[in-house]
Amino acid sequence: MSPAPTGRPAAPAAPDTARTVRTILGDIAPGDLGVCDAHDHLFLRSPLLPGQELDDPAPAAAELRAFRAAGGAAVIQWTPYGMGRRAAELPRLARESGVRIVAATGLHQAAHYAPEILERLPADLAGLFVAELTEGIGGTGPRAGMIKVAGGFHGLDGHARRTLTAAAEAQRATGAVIGVHLELGTGVPDVLDLLCGDLEVPPGRVILGHLNRSPDLTAHRLAAEAGAYLAFDGPSRAHHATDWRLPEALAALADAGYGDRILLGGDTTTAGARSVNGGPGMPYLLRGHRTRLVRTLGQELVTRFLTANPARAFAADWGPRAAGT
Repeated sequence: MSPAPTGRPAAPAAPDTARTVRTILGDIAPGDLGVCDAHDHLFLRSPLLPGQELDDPAPAAAELRAFRAAGGAAVIQWTPYGMGRRAAELPRLARESGVRIVAATGLHQAAHYAPEILERLPADLAGLFVAELTEGIGGTGPRAGMIKVAGGFHGLDGHARRTLTAAAEAQRATGAVIGVHLELGTGVPDVLDLLCGDLEVPPGRVILGHLNRSPDLTAHRLAAEAGAYLAFDGPSRAHHATDWRLPEALAALADAGYGDRILLGGDTTTAGARSVNGGPGMPYLLRGHRTRLVRTLGQELVTRFLTANPARAFAADWGPRAAGT
């Protein structure tokens, strides 16, 4: 492994003024996104995490201030439909903190919902996702800027296939990127076969999340070769083999020429993990985590992971049948 791989520079492209990043305060030029936590949560509620709900605006505001003080400029909140997004709170938090926020539509695994929420889902899931991307969350709230869905552990169940199919339809209608929760980092072939094979979503419109949780360099390389973005999120989780294997994984991808496909995120999912409650929280991504990666990979490459790559990944032309990049 080279001590400071630079990776393959992003291919030059003609300026595309139509592409924008859809934040909860409106669309912005990709270059204005800044240093970005590409996968995190300000608000989150799940029956799988009892007593650890992220549902109080005050600590969310404090977490954003801490992230901003660490040099952060943007947060992508992957919390989808029915999991306590608190979309009405997001514009105020963005204005007060100075941090740009992108919200998500979409649907998580069935286990993250009470049965009555799943029973009330509309038959037209794609229509719901499109409405939240183009009209607003809840019909009048801020617009979502991405679609979040989920695979299963080394496979896809019926719920996952339904939600990924709806996400593909919504992607074709809007151009939005699809972020996929990979359970413990597994199931990449099944997700790509369905989304990019059967459903013909351009690979450049897919972000594969949690790849750090499965430090399988071969799987990472195959995902990169397919053309998807690779999200390594959730630092400081020893049981996920995250921190100590991550430099090796990112260096291998960069040395192979895929430095332009990598995204970094914090994925704060519990109250105890917030920095304001003594956990690593959002600031850790830009303090201990970034510092360690820079020592191994070099400043230029890590800066690209946090700025140019998310700016490109989350930008869309928000029109029908948008092309992938």
